[in-house]
Amino acid sequence: MRILVTGGAGFIGSALVRRLIEHTEHQVLVFDKLTYSGVLSSLQTVASSNRYAFLEADICDAEAVSGALAEFKPDVVAHLAAESHVDRSIDGPQAFVQTNLVGTFIMLNESLRHWRRLPDDEKAAFRFHHISTDEVFGSLGDEGRFTESTPYDPRSPYSASKAGSDHLVRAWGHTYGLPVLITNCSNNYGPYHFPEKLIPLIIIRALKGESLPVYGDGKNVRDWLFVDDHVRALQMVFERGEPGETYNIGGDAERTNIDVVHTICSILDQLRPRGDGQSYARQISYVTDRPGHDHRYAIDPTKIGDSLGWAPSVTFETGIEQTVRWYLDNQGWWQDILDRAYKTERLGVTANG
Repeated sequence: MRILVTGGAGFIGSALVRRLIEHTEHQVLVFDKLTYSGVLSSLQTVASSNRYAFLEADICDAEAVSGALAEFKPDVVAHLAAESHVDRSIDGPQAFVQTNLVGTFIMLNESLRHWRRLPDDEKAAFRFHHISTDEVFGSLGDEGRFTESTPYDPRSPYSASKAGSDHLVRAWGHTYGLPVLITNCSNNYGPYHFPEKLIPLIIIRALKGESLPVYGDGKNVRDWLFVDDHVRALQMVFERGEPGETYNIGGDAERTNIDVVHTICSILDQLRPRGDGQSYARQISYVTDRPGHDHRYAIDPTKIGDSLGWAPSVTFETGIEQTVRWYLDNQGWWQDILDRAYKTERLGVTANG
């Protein structure tokens, strides 16, 4: 298959590309604008493959999208390009509306034009796979899990923009017949994760001897999914999923934020002890909570398990230790990001201001 991956230099996108090049015979075109969180070094291990190609371009540029579709002739568009950080969406929502809504509209419209020109057999095989988030469903109480039929109730500019893009994808499928797939995943973690997100942020700040900021009381709950398990699920969905269907992908690994931070500190205490013999947990600092911080997310992955045979293979305990080890062994990757593009300062303190 020929697979066009938007946002392929991002965290989940690059993991998908690495999997496709290393474990399949598919051909891949990465289509990425290389914003602050697009990191080409995340693709270095597969960049020499003759089945890999890269195009620096913007999903909001209809001409660039149309040209890539016409030249590469993909069987699958795996649409991951998105602004994805809730705190950034609080500070600057316009970029999220532009990329996540307008960009998805352009991807859909140009993919529809491309699809309509295909011969009937290629038209039947084509898939537009939109990769989304569990945050579109809003916040859970202490019980229950999100299913594919959970009503949408987004609470942040980020999740609202992703909810809107999900609706656009379904509309293009229903109205125009474009063969679409949607997946909604829980919180990903693993190697090559951009340092603004909780797990890499805590690892890096701990190693630098800086405070480890925990929002509010730290009791907010997330369902954690190892990124390699996620991209294995994505491959199953676009290879064998039913057009028009949505699949929820969850790690079955609920943890409070404070438990995640303590786990990281304990692993670092074992693998790279502080010079003073104290625990990294001494660096934990409770800070003002994020505005509108959702209490709990949890995904029910029954459907994808029953229909496609997917289940998470990496426990949180195994995955988080692998992740910490990777950041210890790959300081050059993340130090380069800190040096040129990102400082680990607090974002999203005030609403749009």
